Amino acid sequence: MTYKTLLVDIKDKIGKITLNRPEKRNAYSPQMADDFAQALDDLRYNDDVAVVVITGAGEAFCAGMDLKELFFGLKQNNPKEYDRISRVVTASRGRTLRYFPKPTIAMVNGFCFGGGFPLVECSDLAVAADEATFGLSEINFGMFPGGQVARSIANIMRPRDALLYSLTGRTFNGKEAADMGFVNFSVPRAKLEEVTMSLAREMTDKDPAALKATKDSYRFSLEQSWEASMSYTAAKEQEVFVAQNGGWLKNGVGDFVEGKYKPGLQSHTGVKK
Repeated sequence: MTYKTLLVDIKDKIGKITLNRPEKRNAYSPQMADDFAQALDDLRYNDDVAVVVITGAGEAFCAGMDLKELFFGLKQNNPKEYDRISRVVTASRGRTLRYFPKPTIAMVNGFCFGGGFPLVECSDLAVAADEATFGLSEINFGMFPGGQVARSIANIMRPRDALLYSLTGRTFNGKEAADMGFVNFSVPRAKLEEVTMSLAREMTDKDPAALKATKDSYRFSLEQSWEASMSYTAAKEQEVFVAQNGGWLKNGVGDFVEGKYKPGLQSHTGVKK
């Protein structure tokens, strides 16, 4: 798999997407929008990939949208293409990534600004370098964090934090991002790759149907009433049962009942038989 603005590596059931425009601090360009959408599609159907990790090349994770290419380029000179790219970005990050059937982890290695926030928020998990720098700088050039960025910060940031950083344009580091819950945790940059890949490997031996159901049940329950959520997850339970040919009950619960393993302390690697 080759892309003009991404590097994609697959190893040990982990697909690693690296935004690869280091000279532009991995700003999200129209080409990157198309490449990212295609990469997600490719990894979705690749049976050698169980978990996807997203990071950036060089000293940046993603410096936001490429303002020059988008606004001084497409928006003024090719509004139809600008509309197409806007729809691609909204669909791939706001929908495809959020509801991706496999676990996703944002590995925030450096600068993460504006349009980079949805990549973090729409990923299931996020690990940042202590030294990473986050910022919502739109207010500094007379704009505001709109579109996906507005929804992302509303989804995952505490109201006071979202407004503080949106209204002032202040930056915050990886430790502060972890303290406010924007990422799961942060580690020194030198250990970021090791720790993130270890986290990814924890999920590679889990049953894929169960992983997808876990994500779906969480995401969709946020939008449902209590009664609707109970009905939806009951149907999901039956879906997983069928997908595994009864594996979670026959093997997962069955082996626990027979004393073969302790599900609270270890993972069952033979659910699907």
